[in-house]
Amino acid sequence: QVQLVESGGGLVQAGGSLRLSCAVSGSFFSINSMGWFRQAPGKQRELVADITSGSSTQYSDSVKGRFTISRGDAKNTVYLQMDSLKPEDTAVYYCRGERVSGRTAYVYWGQGTQVTVSS
Repeated sequence: QVQLVESGGGLVQAGGSLRLSCAVSGSFFSINSMGWFRQAPGKQRELVADITSGSSTQYSDSVKGRFTISRGDAKNTVYLQMDSLKPEDTAVYYCRGERVSGRTAYVYWGQGTQVTVSS
């Protein structure tokens, strides 16, 4: 059974930094792309950043220049370095992994980790 386990959330003051980590377990296959999504209370889940197995990245406009996504050497790990945090970054952050096999895409989600930024 594939599991994504996140860590690194917490409470930080505005302007501070946090680093989120996500590790994939239970998969014998490489995950093609991994990413971070977030969901604030009363809002829809939104993409924060993602990265492909070839290290191509994309970011939402709201975090460009402040957040950096990267993958570990094992490729089945992903990190999100969050700098210059703002109160509006407060949300539950979810790790997402996708594996493509032929025409089928398998999507996996972590359980979420809370990030709270105080003003």
